[in-house]
Amino acid sequence: MNSTDQPTPATPVCDQMRSAGNWNPNWEPFATLDPQWAEKFMAMAIAPIASGVLDAKTVEFLSIAVDASCTHMYGPGVRRHIRKALDLGATKEEINAVLQCVSVLGIHTMSLGAPILLEELAAHAERQGASGG
Repeated sequence: MNSTDQPTPATPVCDQMRSAGNWNPNWEPFATLDPQWAEKFMAMAIAPIASGVLDAKTVEFLSIAVDASCTHMYGPGVRRHIRKALDLGATKEEINAVLQCVSVLGIHTMSLGAPILLEELAAHAERQGASGG
């Protein structure tokens, strides 16, 4: 029972992820706050993997890319998925290619920021010229 005297809902997907070592401890707070939401979210998130459409090695490559991306940067997941990819026969060249592909995500910082910087520099210069400064 929880604090509202409601039975704790079953969370078989989350429980399986925990027992298989695929649970990120950072997920525990939201799983505690709303176990049903966490269960539905995790079931949705693993659906492409569980469907079998992609082979296991490709799933590990995608997982490496997501965990290593500049928007995620989850080292324990990168390590776990590299280990699993190697166990599935991945080569260091394949894994390195995945890391090289995902590294380009960071270039978007410059793609977005550099044009804005140029615009703001021009506007700043114009304001300075207009004010005689």
